[in-house]
Amino acid sequence: MTLFTELQMDEQILQAVNNMGFEEATPIQAEVIPKVKKGLDIIGQAQTGTGKTAAFGIPLIEQMDQEAHPQGLVLAPTRELAIQVSEELNRLGRFKGVQALAIYGGQEISRQIKALKRHPQIIVATPGRFMDHMRRRTIRPKYMKMVVLDEADEMLSMGFVEDIETILSEIPEERQTLLFSATMPKRLQSVTTKFMDNPEVVKVKSKGLTVSNIEQRFIEVPEKQKFDTLCHLLDITPPELAIVFGRTKRRVDELSEALTRRGYAAEGIHGDLKQSQRDKVLRKFKQGTIDILVATDVAARGLDVSGVTHVYNFDLPQDPESYVHRIGRTGRAGKEGIAYSFSTPKEISHLKFIEETTKKKMIRQDIPTYAEAMHGRYQQVVNKLLETVKNEDTEDLESTAKTLLSGHDPVTLVAAALKMNTNEPDNVEIKLTEEASLRPKKERGNRKKGFKKNHRGKKKPYKQSRSRNDGSSRKRKKTV
Repeated sequence: MTLFTELQMDEQILQAVNNMGFEEATPIQAEVIPKVKKGLDIIGQAQTGTGKTAAFGIPLIEQMDQEAHPQGLVLAPTRELAIQVSEELNRLGRFKGVQALAIYGGQEISRQIKALKRHPQIIVATPGRFMDHMRRRTIRPKYMKMVVLDEADEMLSMGFVEDIETILSEIPEERQTLLFSATMPKRLQSVTTKFMDNPEVVKVKSKGLTVSNIEQRFIEVPEKQKFDTLCHLLDITPPELAIVFGRTKRRVDELSEALTRRGYAAEGIHGDLKQSQRDKVLRKFKQGTIDILVATDVAARGLDVSGVTHVYNFDLPQDPESYVHRIGRTGRAGKEGIAYSFSTPKEISHLKFIEETTKKKMIRQDIPTYAEAMHGRYQQVVNKLLETVKNEDTEDLESTAKTLLSGHDPVTLVAAALKMNTNEPDNVEIKLTEEASLRPKKERGNRKKGFKKNHRGKKKPYKQSRSRNDGSSRKRKKTV
């Protein structure tokens, strides 16, 4: 156990940490903070929820002074993460007078330029919008002392690597560079070789890619039965807060509407929503006004909400790294969580590939039944009844209760009360657009090479698909 008082931190930052209610540093904070203070480049490999923002934020803030130009840069994959990181940095830097500004797409650039004139010391930005400011010369990278690449593997998967390389090439070589990532794909390793100076690797130890306090289950279920399966699970064990992941924007829209029609408090977020709409939905989720958030991978990236008890992979993710990030939304800060993954029969081999990569076997579970869902609903009413007995004053109803008991069997009365207070599932018919099953990785690799297997198991070249006159392919592109 390492206390923050042992890390030789700036007194003003320590005061902010104490005000935030933290005394003990997390493992990654205890390892990273002293190394960054020594001026080392760092590769921090850790899951979400390990406290990495403070791990890089505390030494970053310590290096800032009151110059007129931003001296620190944090690059993040999504606007949600950029906003959350800047908010935490502002909490940490409040007594030192260090300010962070979030810069991201979807917000008027003129508003950001106006905010930049207030001279924030730290910029937290998505790569694309930071590039816009570089071109406009409203941010000058040459003054940057430290650069942090947060959730670097996600920026890689979103296609930001070239932008990152362009940005880093514009920042002076004598900078200090920190990179944080849950996984380390080969393409990311090439970035560290090119742009980092003998970086020291800090890993938070775990048995595999996933954290141990998340129970991982999977259900093999046909595509057409997925929705009823989800509803049954929600009834059997109601989550305090849950995130349901869909593969596409269309899926998120249809699924959030379907859950609402079935009586669940759910809303969706994806990249096509305006920032104000996304902020509104996330605010409802954090406040508990809705308890189910339906999201694409990108929209939920960097989402830091305490109290998420369940994650449902309604559609399997494309790769193991996305799976790790998804389930990492629960089981945070040492609390337990549970993650369910729905796999169609054709996707079982893809699910096995995820298990092999994460080195964590998922528990197989049968498709829940309607009877089990109703039992779950009855149990909710039982729990509510017992809570009322324990906490509410029922003295004024006791005479009425005695009169009822004198003329009726007690068991029959209680059963009737439970039935009367149990909400029957809404049987409104739901039709979701089917998503194509994911192929196993090996099969995808064969297709990329232009081969498929014939009925004897031998590879043969694919025929080229015909093109339209306008040059576009007949194959419809997926939206994510």
